[in-house]
Amino acid sequence: MKRARGFSLVEVMLATALLATGIALAFATFANAAKATGRAEEMAQRNERLRAVQSFLRRQVEGALPLPFEFVDATGEATVFECDGRTLRLVASMPGYLSRGGPHLQTFELVRGESGLRLEFSHQLLTPDGPLEAEREPEVLLDGIAEAGFEVRTLDDNGKPGPWTDDWPTQDQFPRLVRLKLRMRDPHAQWPELVAAPRLAQAPLPSNVGVPIQGDQ
Repeated sequence: MKRARGFSLVEVMLATALLATGIALAFATFANAAKATGRAEEMAQRNERLRAVQSFLRRQVEGALPLPFEFVDATGEATVFECDGRTLRLVASMPGYLSRGGPHLQTFELVRGESGLRLEFSHQLLTPDGPLEAEREPEVLLDGIAEAGFEVRTLDDNGKPGPWTDDWPTQDQFPRLVRLKLRMRDPHAQWPELVAAPRLAQAPLPSNVGVPIQGDQ
């Protein structure tokens, strides 16, 4: 009767090495898959944030109200809309989940930070005596912006679209179009160019527009 032959030490070591290599490859595959899934989820969240910010900004611009939030001391001219490239100011209703409702002076501002530009948003309740103090610090809507700027556009004397400009001198009126050109530092974060049209661009100012804000002489 022949005795069963066992495995030699070399064979056992070779099998163990092959098993360890297979386990290592499996772990590497799982790790890469987890990283890819994490990156995909992060990208989806980032793009969802971009869409949410764009939707909010569009809604507020389109719903801008012809209500003055300050007056020029020298002329008494009312200011209902401001744009200087880095800052956009207008009056619009705030969603109930963000405030107590009612018209608010809303400021969208591009501010330089450590990671590039960031888009900040603040709001102040507008009263007959002017805007109240902001109830909270400005909220950062977007961070990590490489370059950005607000621009406006209106019709020329012939009724045709004029050029885009980052300065709006006619502050007692609305421009026909408002856009935010923006590029993120992350090349994978895509911001479709935002162009919005204030619905009340042709609306006249309210009859009490000449009433000065408290503190004005």
